[in-house]
Amino acid sequence: QVQVQESGGGLVQAGGSLRLSCAASASGYRIDPMTWYRQAPGKQQPELVGSITSDGRTNYADSVKGRFTISRDSAKNTVYLQMNSLKSEDTAVYYCNIHYYSDNDPQLVYDYWGQGTQVSVSS
Repeated sequence: QVQVQESGGGLVQAGGSLRLSCAASASGYRIDPMTWYRQAPGKQQPELVGSITSDGRTNYADSVKGRFTISRDSAKNTVYLQMNSLKSEDTAVYYCNIHYYSDNDPQLVYDYWGQGTQVSVSS
């Protein structure tokens, strides 16, 4: 059974901070990478925020570099998104996505999405 659960969203003023968490489980599988996406109001597709691999390599969208930080507790399969200096344009539903695979067939990779958590930034 695969589960992905985001938490930590809310309403914050511009310039403030929020920390999102994503706890994942996929019994019998390795989870790698863990990725944050967001979908802003009126946008049809979510956009990449950033991701982190099991060995700690990260990448970020240009729009959040220097403001957002992704970290991971691999033992708990939990990823965090620390968001600082928030702007109104960061308002979106934030989704956690995981890729997972079995050691018996590492070429067969599955992905799974959480339900999302709302982040609203007031100007």
